[in-house]
Amino acid sequence: MRDFPSCFGESGVQVADASCSSVAVSKASQNSVTCMYRCRLFDKSCLISIVWNKNLMGQCLSVEIDDTSHQFICKMDVKPSLFSKRRGSKCLELNSCQIEVFWDLSVAKFGSGPEPLESYYVGVVCRGEMVLLIGDLAEEAFKKTGATSSVSNAMLVAKREHIAGKRVFGTMVRFCDKGPVHDLKIECNTRGSDDPFLVIRVDAKTVMQVQHLRWKFRGNCTILVDEMPVEVFWDVHSWLFGSGVGSGVFMFHSSLSAEKLWSSPSVSDPSACSWSCSGSFKESKSKSLGFSLVLYAWKSE
Repeated sequence: MRDFPSCFGESGVQVADASCSSVAVSKASQNSVTCMYRCRLFDKSCLISIVWNKNLMGQCLSVEIDDTSHQFICKMDVKPSLFSKRRGSKCLELNSCQIEVFWDLSVAKFGSGPEPLESYYVGVVCRGEMVLLIGDLAEEAFKKTGATSSVSNAMLVAKREHIAGKRVFGTMVRFCDKGPVHDLKIECNTRGSDDPFLVIRVDAKTVMQVQHLRWKFRGNCTILVDEMPVEVFWDVHSWLFGSGVGSGVFMFHSSLSAEKLWSSPSVSDPSACSWSCSGSFKESKSKSLGFSLVLYAWKSE
């Protein structure tokens, strides 16, 4: 997971290389979701990543812990074979201290993707404190672990997801902590048209359009969601000019800083959206880390 945290630093967010969107990956690796949380561990800030994968053997869960300067890393995998019980715990040794990971997916409900939708929990406990808890079975989790609630609440700061579709790609997203959940749809017509286009909708409302996509296959724009500026970056070069194996990549970065609203083009003038041929997304200068969603969109025939 070293590649994912490196994209999200204290000073901003960045997709560091065009290879993020153009490297061919297997069908199995496309079905994965990574959620990154900022937590307090050993009295310092750290990143805990929950990685959900789905392959021919079934569901797989990984928990990865990394501090922001990469001074220590540890990882725990729950192999698909262990999901026969669908609940359990595992200990990690970090800085001569024991970290326990608890999970219960015995009654979890899944959709088409690898991430459970409800009726589950995954908890990370250190020194008797629940450092991270996800899922909707909080009461069961505290009862099972005997842990107390952490003084510093964990915050979801980044999510990486692989999605597939023919022309429309969709997911659910919350752009700020405890904010409303939105239905995000990306429509991209790149075939059978002399003038391909890109449309992004939030809750069925069109918030961004990019015409003449052959000339604007990479770029960035700012939209407003929940009265908050959200920067949108896109790279669909592989769709238009590649071999058809790569994915389009989209990044949505929200921040509490309002300065972005004036430093980037407004969605009210979609034709003003700037774009770049540099092969990489520009680094965000936000003073606040905010939340970032990275979507890899794979075209299915």
